[in-house]
Amino acid sequence: MKVVLLLFPHFETLDAFGPAEVLGRLPGCQIVYASVQGGICRSAQGVPVMTVPLSEAEGEVLLLPGGMGTRPLAEDQGFLEILARRGAKAQYCLSVCTGSALLARCGLLDGRRATSNKKSFAWVKKQGENVCWQPAARWVEDGKFFTSSGISAGMDMALGFVARLYGRQQALAIAKDMEYLWNEDPHRDPFAKRV
Repeated sequence: MKVVLLLFPHFETLDAFGPAEVLGRLPGCQIVYASVQGGICRSAQGVPVMTVPLSEAEGEVLLLPGGMGTRPLAEDQGFLEILARRGAKAQYCLSVCTGSALLARCGLLDGRRATSNKKSFAWVKKQGENVCWQPAARWVEDGKFFTSSGISAGMDMALGFVARLYGRQQALAIAKDMEYLWNEDPHRDPFAKRV
């Protein structure tokens, strides 16, 4: 499996590297760190990552983190057009936190169920009014799209993705190797607001 991790300025570090840690433990998995232009991309926490231009990155899986950098990208028509093409082409498309807002903004999530960071939920919902937003979900799977709640939920989603493709035992083995307590239930969202 080849995963294209699409980065942008001010992405949330754990959004990207939590799932990368999980997926990178799959035998034969290769992660390609890409950005639209290539070059060094810095996370919101200042972590510099050398990326290849997205035009040179190929993979079956597209992984999109969130973070404050999603706000300007939601208004960047050029980026949204590129994302729409890459997301449509990918065999699987995974997003963490407010990454789902970008998928929604370019129409990829229309008519689908999805979730996002609960602290940013009001803003995210405005990016895709034709999305069936799930306010209480650790992560949501709908067809080839996997979207997760905020930040650390990306690791739960990535393990859920592994379980879906390779079986629960593989996901449990990765979680154990990471010494991570996997929240296996995508509907168990302790951070959702209860009405």
